[in-house]
Amino acid sequence: MKIYVVYDSEGGHTEALAEAIAEGAREVEGAEVYMHHVDNANVRDLAAMDAIIWGCPGHFGTISAGLKTWIDKLGYLWAEGKLVDKIGAVFCTTATEHGGIEATMLNLITPMLHQGMIIVGLPANLPENALYGSYYGVGITCPVETSPDDPPNLPSGSDLALGRALGRRVAQTTKRFTDAQT
Repeated sequence: MKIYVVYDSEGGHTEALAEAIAEGAREVEGAEVYMHHVDNANVRDLAAMDAIIWGCPGHFGTISAGLKTWIDKLGYLWAEGKLVDKIGAVFCTTATEHGGIEATMLNLITPMLHQGMIIVGLPANLPENALYGSYYGVGITCPVETSPDDPPNLPSGSDLALGRALGRRVAQTTKRFTDAQT
């Protein structure tokens, strides 16, 4: 079972969340996880994957330019139906509360729906999602640093728990889906 995590990260916040998601996915037996920054990710690799999780920093309620440019290269996969029925999930980080987390995640989900993918989010019955989560994926706030010289305000332990929960859920869902096909 192959899971591809691709992310854009500008200050390390989204990369830390991507690592937690990959860690959660690896907890599920049989999961083989590939994790790449958009600068090193190849869209052609997606055809061989069973699940794809992508995320980025939210910019004014929408996808970062780096990830959007990468997603825009998926046209030939769409034309050939290469991503139909693959499991998909999304994540994002923002600098402020109410900074467009859910709008960004919905914007991240839209290309997956165009590809015919099956979207997995986080249900309310997961303890990690009870207080500060989203049903659309994982969206967290990492406040802006007061000075460029300050260390980054990386995701909290609770934020990373949400990431691990999403990775686990995607891997568990993918496992059920791929086992049913064999």
